Amino acid sequence: MAYGSGAYRDRVPPGVQLVDLRAPVAQACLPALVRRPGLLRALGPIVWLPGAPRVLGAIPALARYLARARPATLLAAQHYGNLAAVCAHALADSDARLLLSQRTQISDYLRAGRTPRKRLVLGPVRRLYPRAAAVIAVSRGVAADLCERTGLDPARVPVIPNPVVDDGLPERAALPSGHPWLDQPDGTPVLLAAGRLHYQKDFPTLLRAFARLRADRAARLVILGEGRGRRALEQQARQLGVAADVDMPGFVDNPFAFMARASAFVLSSRYEGLPGVLIQALACDCPVVSTDCPSGPAEILEDGRWGRLVAVGDDRAMADALVATLADPPAPGAVRQRAGAFTMARILTLYLQQLSPAPGGGVREG
Repeated sequence: MAYGSGAYRDRVPPGVQLVDLRAPVAQACLPALVRRPGLLRALGPIVWLPGAPRVLGAIPALARYLARARPATLLAAQHYGNLAAVCAHALADSDARLLLSQRTQISDYLRAGRTPRKRLVLGPVRRLYPRAAAVIAVSRGVAADLCERTGLDPARVPVIPNPVVDDGLPERAALPSGHPWLDQPDGTPVLLAAGRLHYQKDFPTLLRAFARLRADRAARLVILGEGRGRRALEQQARQLGVAADVDMPGFVDNPFAFMARASAFVLSSRYEGLPGVLIQALACDCPVVSTDCPSGPAEILEDGRWGRLVAVGDDRAMADALVATLADPPAPGAVRQRAGAFTMARILTLYLQQLSPAPGGGVREG
């Protein structure tokens, strides 16, 4: 861990050893990078920026850990975590098999870039990602985009979805949600969405779609999650006249209880990598409607076989899809079948095939 805190730390199984690298500011990595001019040239433009990702400050500590512990494999995730791992791997002259995990399309990350560090990330990715033995992409769309933007050989970019369906999910889904609209239903359909209250998730389009739906029939909407966009969404709901039927309870420990009782789950995102919440809704046997955003929803829903797909930002199409889904929901148990492709057991088997030590685990020249 770059730093020993986070919302999910208490969910780490007791058998997993956590190593807190205590990352200071990003610039703390510069004395180490000076020893490898190639790394400094690649990463320097980002490290010097105000607000540079703190995870980069963990590079020296991670390099020391790799030299001391000599693990067989190093697996990293997210753009800056991946870049930090590549640099630490090189500084330690590690023999560990180096694997990176790409969770979103880099093109979408760049398009959404409102800060210099986001706009500059493509250069370091192009220069440093090829040093890894493989870059695991969570969807075919993410893999294709990464290869196109970086020139990576597709043979070195295997596709492995995130393991988001575990054996305990049905048990958690059967528990009460704690929300009166769901636990004491009165016949009014309840729509559900979940995610950070952030530009990427495009909840404003969802609210407009809900207002269209609400103009013709009774319905309610629950949005799980927290973020800087809360106040703007609350104001929008008031302006649309639907605030009484919209609830945003924030982050909840057990979203599966909500999914199991909702009339439909809605994903309104502008972009994703592979939206785990969409898969988890299917696993809870909840009908789904999703934007056909890059990337993931079309792959998960097999181009509409398991749920309706609509264009990004089209609130009218989203409202129509919700009306159709509520009027003609899938048969009980139908959509749950699709979630079987994303079970923990199946995905871990694919990961173990990549994690196995192998000769030539990456290029390490400085």
